[in-house]
Amino acid sequence: MADHPEHDDEHDDEFDDDFAPADLAAAEATGFALDVPEGYRSGFACFVGRPNAGKSTLTNALVGQKVAITSSRPQTTRTVVRGIVHREDGQLVLVDTPGLHKPRTLLGERLNDLVKTTWAEVDVVAVCFPADEKIGPGDRFIVNELAKVRRTVRIAVATKTDLVTPERLGEHLLAIQALGADTGTEWAGIVPVSAVSGDQVDLLAQLLVGMMPPGPPLYPEGDLTDAPEEILAAELIREAALEGVRDELPHSIAVVVEEMALREGRPADRPLLDIHANLFVERSSQKGIVIGHKGSRLREVGTNARKQIEAMLGTPVYLDLHVKIAKDWQRDPRQLRRLGF
Repeated sequence: MADHPEHDDEHDDEFDDDFAPADLAAAEATGFALDVPEGYRSGFACFVGRPNAGKSTLTNALVGQKVAITSSRPQTTRTVVRGIVHREDGQLVLVDTPGLHKPRTLLGERLNDLVKTTWAEVDVVAVCFPADEKIGPGDRFIVNELAKVRRTVRIAVATKTDLVTPERLGEHLLAIQALGADTGTEWAGIVPVSAVSGDQVDLLAQLLVGMMPPGPPLYPEGDLTDAPEEILAAELIREAALEGVRDELPHSIAVVVEEMALREGRPADRPLLDIHANLFVERSSQKGIVIGHKGSRLREVGTNARKQIEAMLGTPVYLDLHVKIAKDWQRDPRQLRRLGF
């Protein structure tokens, strides 16, 4: 199926004002929650940590399907994504947030505000500490900030355990315990996990569900996320665009799905989903990087993104990508608002 990503329009300031991250309001339990087993629990848990601490990968592992984009680049996550874990004993709604960091732009400030707002609204906050990195000032900053939030249960998760030796993991767990003592943080649990190998992922889910309040399911069986399909498609396109570019470029890429609909006139057994999306960068030099030589880079982005979207939605996709310049959008309140931040 052909992609047509060669378009490279210059700055276009027409955005969709309705494109905004979902808030954290709890979904109302409806008729699907009538038959609730005794002792059933449901609620919200939030993964926080430094950028690239493995939060999105862990969210996907717990849900059992990709609902949050992942990348080796810092600051991949920009929206709060809810992944829904269904278990016999309860339902766990996972909130994946951007990594807390020292902001350099208005976008960075808004992402940090989003994290702190989320902390106060969930039942449990799980702080992720990657096992292949030493506990540092960034971790201490996050735990100190989290100490300001009252009533929220806190647990520590040692992520990426598959990358270290047992000896190194033991040292890491002791360092997490010491950080809690130094900051006056009482960990309700310290759990080592590997989202890649699956080691102790189920144990973590069991622990988190046990910390949720008694109550009926918040979402119907089968729902894995409440993010609109347009948001998920845009995130998958941005994930594809993040791979293989220079370190400073990921911060400058934003994606907006302008149109997404099944093509009319197609037979029911041969549907085709048309997606028209814009990739926004801040400068013409970045535009050239995204497009690549004679459009080769953008075609690769389109092909990879299309395959991911098709796998997620189970429908053949025709993906049309355009690259546009929105100068210094990370620092422009008006453009941030229109891009959904």
